[in-house]
Amino acid sequence: MTTLPERAGRRCHNVLNPLHSAAYFAPDLAKELAPYGIEDPSAVYLAGRAAAMGAVGPGAVTASFYNFNHTLVARFVPEVWDFASPETVLAARLRSVDVTLRRLLGEETVAGSEVREAAELAVEAARGCTRPGRPLYAAHADLPVPDDPHLALWHAATLLREHRGDAHVAVLQHASLDPLEALVSHTASGRGMAPKWVLSTRGYNEQDWAAAQDRLRDRGLLDAGGELTEDGLALRKRLEDDTDELDRGPYELLGADGVARLTDLATGFTKSALENGAFPADLFGKG
Repeated sequence: MTTLPERAGRRCHNVLNPLHSAAYFAPDLAKELAPYGIEDPSAVYLAGRAAAMGAVGPGAVTASFYNFNHTLVARFVPEVWDFASPETVLAARLRSVDVTLRRLLGEETVAGSEVREAAELAVEAARGCTRPGRPLYAAHADLPVPDDPHLALWHAATLLREHRGDAHVAVLQHASLDPLEALVSHTASGRGMAPKWVLSTRGYNEQDWAAAQDRLRDRGLLDAGGELTEDGLALRKRLEDDTDELDRGPYELLGADGVARLTDLATGFTKSALENGAFPADLFGKG
């Protein structure tokens, strides 16, 4: 039984997560990895996010990332570790995050008391996360918390993002949604990445997308026009509600007042990041 207002944890996550994910859309990580010969955008992303797990093979990355085509993953993993070790990639990632956040939030904000307060709250919330069954969270939880408050905030946002993401993968599997069906139904809900971005970053093609739509139609979750049916809408709601339940630990630990304060602070930071071009304008939507 929760002591928090309804969806409080989800709202907090939704405004913290952009601070984490902006690092993978910014040019800074690619610039840091280019001297090592890691230049393909997919290789940059896969290495940057998987490095916390060590020099893993493609199977571990496909399993934990869930919605990437294994063929794409195997093009770059494990070869990417021949160019730069996971430790080298992690150091490059943290340097890039420093540059990214200073640009998106501004030097004054990065050095301010609100970032420090948000970092303390987010790190405290992350103490409520649990490792079992959460490979990406568990790998990142073994990394040290950076000293600089803005980097500590990014680290904690990453822990909270991967904790919820690992839980969401379990919920998707329980609902028998394969990786691309999950992406198609999320996009149809109006909340996921636009199809062009899914296809260009996840390793699928238009035929794969259409086949996933057909499978969802066969289940009565998608209509002829590609919109979610009532059953589809109900399923997507249930997926998020079930993920909330599996992800409530960090926010229960922080408490209602702490969650509300962290949500308020992160909302301001994310607003600034968005205004400063953290993401492509056409990233989200059904088009």
